[in-house]
Amino acid sequence: MKILVTGSGGFLGKNLLAGLRAQGEEEYTIYTYDKSNTPEELKSYTRDCDFVYHLAAVHRPTREEEFREINYEFFQTMLELLRENGNKCPVLYTSSVQAAQDTAYAKSKRMAEEALREHEEKNNSKGIIYRLTNTFGKWARPYTYSVVATFCYSIARNRGIEVHNPDTVMNFYYIDDVVEDFLRHLKEEVPPCGDGYYRLKEEYCYPVSVRELADILRGFKKAREELYIPDLGKPFVKKLYSTYLSYLPPDQLMLPVDSHRDDRGSFTEVFRTDGRGQFSLNVTKPGIKKGEHYHNSKCERFFVIAGKAKIQMRRIGTDEVEEYVLSAEKPQIIEIPPGYTHNLINIGDTDLHTLIWANEVFDRLHPDTYPCPVPPLAKEY
Repeated sequence: MKILVTGSGGFLGKNLLAGLRAQGEEEYTIYTYDKSNTPEELKSYTRDCDFVYHLAAVHRPTREEEFREINYEFFQTMLELLRENGNKCPVLYTSSVQAAQDTAYAKSKRMAEEALREHEEKNNSKGIIYRLTNTFGKWARPYTYSVVATFCYSIARNRGIEVHNPDTVMNFYYIDDVVEDFLRHLKEEVPPCGDGYYRLKEEYCYPVSVRELADILRGFKKAREELYIPDLGKPFVKKLYSTYLSYLPPDQLMLPVDSHRDDRGSFTEVFRTDGRGQFSLNVTKPGIKKGEHYHNSKCERFFVIAGKAKIQMRRIGTDEVEEYVLSAEKPQIIEIPPGYTHNLINIGDTDLHTLIWANEVFDRLHPDTYPCPVPPLAKEY
């Protein structure tokens, strides 16, 4: 299949091309068209293509006339070329929810919609009109039409953001959801909504106030500085965090961590979470024993990622000691319940690396850690 993508150098275009190439379909031949291409190339592409994604558009032109010239007249020219070439391939056009408004931008999008409807009748071919709302994700240019891109870029660089009308609720689409919906048309018959337009399913439309958007993004910055992993349980927050990371300067991608070292090895707090505890890395030298303590409420999981360990534990108030051997060669997790004194012994010849999860973030004022030998010296009551 030969696919023409106009506006291939823009936000939608770059992501669509990535989605097409990720399909792994060897039969796809992709023609890309943007400002660097020639009219002769457009003539050739419209003769050969089997499907058109028309994404080319201008949002903030230097001249108002560009709305009509690019958003409507260029599209009309491309449709005429398809008809001249007798090409009845489907055309997917990205319009906007703003097309119903009375601005110059809206009028140009609405005229383009009407041109595609007319083309359907004249050419006996399928037109697919998506009325998109605020679409966010990687590769959108800041300070253009994407408030998410502008906020992400500015917050990541400690620049102030202007929050106008903070209680205004905006509807957002995520770029990967949009691309996935676009790609469906290559392999299946997708019906439009009742009004003849295409939109994403309701669950992929996220209504969020401007204030909430700004607060979430500021929270991401603070969380990273404190080694917290944000609560990504909500799909919008998860997608927004991925987007935020894509706007970080390269020198911010590496996060410094504090590692507590002594002659026995080291202990490093790696990740913290709200409500899901923290992850730490414990390095133990050969022959060294660590631990010999218990917790009243805290529970832990140990996972050896390098070396060989013996873990001993004993329930407080009893004499019976349980022993477990963990090694990187046989991945296993041991869980330490509250009320069990326990230790960690390196029984290998190399440094022991143990990933430890605790169900709470360590609080130095309330560590919930009480020294107690595992081999019993006397019964505790």
